[in-house]
Amino acid sequence: MNTTTKYAATALAAALGVTVLAGCGSDDGSAGSGASKGSGSKTVTLVSHDSFNVSDDVLKAFTKETGYKVKTLKSGDAGAALNQEILTKGSPRGDVFFGVDNTLLSRALDNGLFTAYEAKGLDRVAPDTQTDEKHRVTPVDTGDICVNYDKKFFADKKLAPPKTFADLLKPAYKNLLVTENAGSSSPGLGFLLGTIAAEGEDGYEAYWKKLKANGVKVVDGWEQAYNEEFSGSAGGKKAKADRPLVVSYASSPPVEVLYADPQPKEAPTGVATGTCFRQTEYAGLLTGAKNEAGGKALLDFMISKTFQEDMPLNMFVNPVVKDAELPELFTKHGEKVDTPPTVTPEKIAANREQWIQSWQSLVLK
Repeated sequence: MNTTTKYAATALAAALGVTVLAGCGSDDGSAGSGASKGSGSKTVTLVSHDSFNVSDDVLKAFTKETGYKVKTLKSGDAGAALNQEILTKGSPRGDVFFGVDNTLLSRALDNGLFTAYEAKGLDRVAPDTQTDEKHRVTPVDTGDICVNYDKKFFADKKLAPPKTFADLLKPAYKNLLVTENAGSSSPGLGFLLGTIAAEGEDGYEAYWKKLKANGVKVVDGWEQAYNEEFSGSAGGKKAKADRPLVVSYASSPPVEVLYADPQPKEAPTGVATGTCFRQTEYAGLLTGAKNEAGGKALLDFMISKTFQEDMPLNMFVNPVVKDAELPELFTKHGEKVDTPPTVTPEKIAANREQWIQSWQSLVLK
């Protein structure tokens, strides 16, 4: 996710690093909606990837409601953040971890990172996102990893942009696509899984051989791919990027509109909706959390309507609660993907490492 505020929040995180996001609230406020176990601290620490972002007013509302302030530790891409928690399991750096998605969920669960907790309000969360019956994690958002394209490039070339995975193999799109390393990047892994869902376990290797022959470029992570290599993004334009196709998100076009000055009537980027993979992001109470009560209160709040309606224009993801409304800018410029290809968490758990190793041997060597 994460994905996530893919453009603005990444830069914000790099500048701020570790930030206390909610600074108000009484130290003798209520204990919140979680259980009473904990250190008595009035600060709850959220560990996340760099793209976590939420409005100050929303976290102030949490502080007013529960008495807890929120401190956020941002730890790089989703995979890197998760790896750090695995290395410190049992003595976590925080109380709640946000940003593990369905591509990496089994790694977190197999390592015992989370303590089971059934968040209040879970009955309002979409059932298809609730993949862990033990409630070790709580679904927070969904997003679709898809190829984005630079509208101006294709208009100037009088070339139709690609629509599907199969289109990306056509000679017309040779040397145009940049993607992220599936071994180190969440969107990179999501794109690999999308090709497996589309081409099958018996066909994805042949697909990637052809994609490599057609000039796909691989970089370490989303920030580099989108803001340095992709010609359609604001960052890419400044960097004089020359790749008009990038693996990003169906919600990336609204980012380009929201942060432009002046805002254009139409997003400069589009989405190849036949290249998408559905990503679900989760949050969980870290095993060994010092402020367990505060962590539970935060998990409850993250599936509240207040938090869920704040996410679309801060993290550019879709809410998971049924009654959350989407802002007009998000719906106007983003793409709604009804039935993207997916792979079950069980199948990902059983095959992820082998798929990544196969991909690396095919594409990186």
